Amino acid sequence: MNDLPNCPAIAFPDFLNPIIVEIGPVALHWYGLGYVIGILFAWWYGTFLLKHKSLWYNETPPMTPQLLGDFVVWAAIGVVVGGRLGQVLFWDPQYYFSHPAEIIAVWDGGMAFHGGLIGTIIAMIWFAVKHKIGIWTMFDTIAAGVPVGLGVVRICNFINQELWGNVTNVAWAVCFPRDPDYLPRHPSQIYEALMEGLILFIVLAILVFAFKALRKPGIVSGTFIFGYGIARMISEIFRVPGEDPEWFSSVFSDTGFTYGMALSLPMVLFGLYAIWRAFKYAPKNKADLHSIKNDG
Repeated sequence: MNDLPNCPAIAFPDFLNPIIVEIGPVALHWYGLGYVIGILFAWWYGTFLLKHKSLWYNETPPMTPQLLGDFVVWAAIGVVVGGRLGQVLFWDPQYYFSHPAEIIAVWDGGMAFHGGLIGTIIAMIWFAVKHKIGIWTMFDTIAAGVPVGLGVVRICNFINQELWGNVTNVAWAVCFPRDPDYLPRHPSQIYEALMEGLILFIVLAILVFAFKALRKPGIVSGTFIFGYGIARMISEIFRVPGEDPEWFSSVFSDTGFTYGMALSLPMVLFGLYAIWRAFKYAPKNKADLHSIKNDG
């Protein structure tokens, strides 16, 4: 870092290292720890919600805290496998298929949220069906705490000096040493940490505790998916876009519509559908709740 030119903005802090500790060939990365923190928090928070029966319709939580604990392993598998496969298949299949050993190098970064979401949804559906839990209530239980993990991982993206923003002259611009041009850029990772993490978590918490949204299965998970999609599309305005697939660039080049926006748009629409469905099919008695559990 001593050979870098003077930064016309805020210099990236020298003390931030992607590796927390390194012992021989084994290294603990902030990026991997971020996912662990996110999964553990969602588990703890989901357990907290399940213990408060008044939050649920007819004071009937959809599962026991112990059963939610059994799901943690499946959630971790869904997040990691889905996230990595999403990165490989959605963003850069040509590179990864040419360098297959890199596919498993998750510790170096490179996890697509959209892939991780798909992997986790598959795990939740499988688990809910196996244990006869309402699919939408399963979604809600997990979704309520997920934004915290997203925020932590975005901070880890900042520490890794990846996914930085466009060149700017705002007072809080940051110069990243890994940027070959070493220009002041939007710290878009922090923007995402605030929007996808802190703000979205607060919105969901207000819905859960002030408006008892868990009593209408699908509102919390629908709001989460909608909110993430909106936050991601906003962040794409400030963030240096990933290298869009050639077929996408040939259609949308110079339009400002990025591949990240395209992947997020279906989330916005699906989130709206989930919220609409939640109000349309909100349980009014125990028989309705049983019906929702059976049809997901």
